[in-house]
Amino acid sequence: MTVTRKKTAAIVGSGNIGTDLMFKIMRRSQNVEVKYMIGIDPNSDGLARAARLGVTVSAEGVDWLLAQDELPDFVFECTSAKAHAANADKYKAAGIHAIDLTPAAVGPYLAPVVNLDSLTDVMNVNMITCAGQATTPIVAAVSSVVPVDYAEIVASIASKSAGPGTRANVDEFTETTAKALEVIGGAKRGKAIIIINPVEPPMIMRNTIYCAIPAEAAEPGQTQDAIRTAIDEAAAKIRDYVPGYELRVEPQFDTAREDWNGNGRVGVWVQVKGAADYLPEYAGNLDIITAAATRTADLLAERIDAAAETIGANA
Repeated sequence: MTVTRKKTAAIVGSGNIGTDLMFKIMRRSQNVEVKYMIGIDPNSDGLARAARLGVTVSAEGVDWLLAQDELPDFVFECTSAKAHAANADKYKAAGIHAIDLTPAAVGPYLAPVVNLDSLTDVMNVNMITCAGQATTPIVAAVSSVVPVDYAEIVASIASKSAGPGTRANVDEFTETTAKALEVIGGAKRGKAIIIINPVEPPMIMRNTIYCAIPAEAAEPGQTQDAIRTAIDEAAAKIRDYVPGYELRVEPQFDTAREDWNGNGRVGVWVQVKGAADYLPEYAGNLDIITAAATRTADLLAERIDAAAETIGANA
């Protein structure tokens, strides 16, 4: 669907994530354009780059944005979980759709390839975390075939791609990602671990995903084949907007063991190479969440216009 007009967006947060998101939207979005970038540091590189590209910028924070005569259709929160918790009600009162790239989880968890169509309230959606975008679709793929008693993910990212916001939100990161493995992924229990690796040269983001599955499902046969197919299909959908997303090896199955409560297990290893729109290729952890947010905004813009058309037709 083509929207009647491009929706306007404000990016709140002029750090690495906000700046990469700006370039993502400018280069890849069909339905959204960046009108504002908001920060708190007048000397930030992100604000300077945005200004050079014709974006209206301010270092006076969210209150400045909400005082403007022309408010944006979307706001992308690229600050911190605490900041979004403070700002969310302000966005809602102003009638602005919020796409939250922090682990605040004020709105429902969202991985666009999994559950966007099922959400009814889209005034505030939470993009989980970078690891959440990389792993919950895989867990959801497995749980679409068989019950997943337990899902555990380990996200390894380059130290150079973990800025102050990421480091300040580590606790929220693990909690939000683990919960999303259950809410979106369909696992009965979830656990998330993040490793910030200082290796040089910097490593590309890698994610290890383990799902405990019924013992018989881990044995060769039709169920195992169905799980492989579901995983491949999920990875292909993500690659549509994150070209650097790939399975490093074929999913690996282990037969039942007593220390897994009699379950079998499937392991999936994912690598995410960034598109280098603003940040280096190794920053796939940032690339996947900005790409997911861009795709989400495009799809929400279509939904907003479709709802408006329906109302107009019934008037």
